Amino acid sequence: MFQKCDVLILGAGVIGLSIGISLLKSRSNLKVIIAEKESSVGLHASGRNSGVLHAGFYYSPDSLKAKFCREGNFELRNLAKYHNIEVREVGKVVVTRNESEIQRLHALCERGIKNGVEVEIKDASQLHKFEPLAITHNSFLWSPTTAVCNPTQIIEALFKDFLSLGGRIDFDSNVSLSELGDEIYDDSNQYDAKYFVNAAGAQADRISRKVGVGTEYAMVPFIGMYRTTEESNLPLRRLVYPVPHPINPFLGVHFTLTIDKKVKIGPTAIPIFGREQYSLFGGWSGSDLIQSLKGIKSLVRGDAHDFGSILKSEWPKIIQPLLVKKSAELVPTALGVKKWYRKPPGIRAQLIHLPSGLLEQDFVVRSSGNATHVLNAVSPGWTSSLPFGRFITSEYILPKLY
Repeated sequence: MFQKCDVLILGAGVIGLSIGISLLKSRSNLKVIIAEKESSVGLHASGRNSGVLHAGFYYSPDSLKAKFCREGNFELRNLAKYHNIEVREVGKVVVTRNESEIQRLHALCERGIKNGVEVEIKDASQLHKFEPLAITHNSFLWSPTTAVCNPTQIIEALFKDFLSLGGRIDFDSNVSLSELGDEIYDDSNQYDAKYFVNAAGAQADRISRKVGVGTEYAMVPFIGMYRTTEESNLPLRRLVYPVPHPINPFLGVHFTLTIDKKVKIGPTAIPIFGREQYSLFGGWSGSDLIQSLKGIKSLVRGDAHDFGSILKSEWPKIIQPLLVKKSAELVPTALGVKKWYRKPPGIRAQLIHLPSGLLEQDFVVRSSGNATHVLNAVSPGWTSSLPFGRFITSEYILPKLY
């Protein structure tokens, strides 16, 4: 029997929940259902991310990421305060390792200022006042509004807010979309919805391709593996990051603090085949393999990114001593830590534009008929989720419902 609703959202991650909350705050009379294929919220990217509230200085000023990250940082803090979730106001230093990185550091700061983010460049002689264990070549960037909190607690809070507004979540619910003329419908025969929102994360492009949307893209998963130790073994006060790679969209090995007083080093950014493959050598299907190979082939053929350097630099980091050695370029005392433990990995589902071989650097949203598809919402998607959800609601969904 079909369940009737105004809007059916596929995926109960932070994006799906934020869209649901925004819809119900905008129109309290709407019947909104979220269909989640797992048995609870936060089992994939939304619950496995670093928990960093990004400030918003990495992103091009004309991007959706820049538009929503700073605002999302503020709003997630308010959400955490309302639900009594701890936020550690640790801040971040971005350090340089050589002369060639100084110009890129200044460009990063200028970008942050254009984005309205509080950032500043400071001389290396001042670093000990911010993070005594870190080193830098000439100068460093200070970001006071970068913070950390528990991603699982945040998604549980969003879940509660969505339910309190009258929303409904159906767990263990796999939905498949099909197209009849200009109309999208649920061909799994579970729901009769006026409008569909595909916020299925790593599965979003697979769903959209069935209705002819996003066929120019392929999804390549990158596994991020970490090591962790107690803060008592490495008493950092701040997050410590390198200057990011000039053309590849990964932030490099860095130090992250956690709510439960641990220090993480990582992540790796290793291309794999499975969208939910939380180990290097298992957990992928034939369709995962085909899509990943399509994307990797496009990357290799294109000249926008140095895929060879990604493989060369990332694969050695699965060996703990080499990962620690890389992290010691930022914090040398990491070499003296004897006890490192594996941290549950995460997956960055990276969208690749097949004709150009470009890794998509911004959020990607596509709409067709009575459906909207969120095809790319990687970092800082978690930080940006609340204002990004409002944007999708106001720009894509409500105009089609009224």
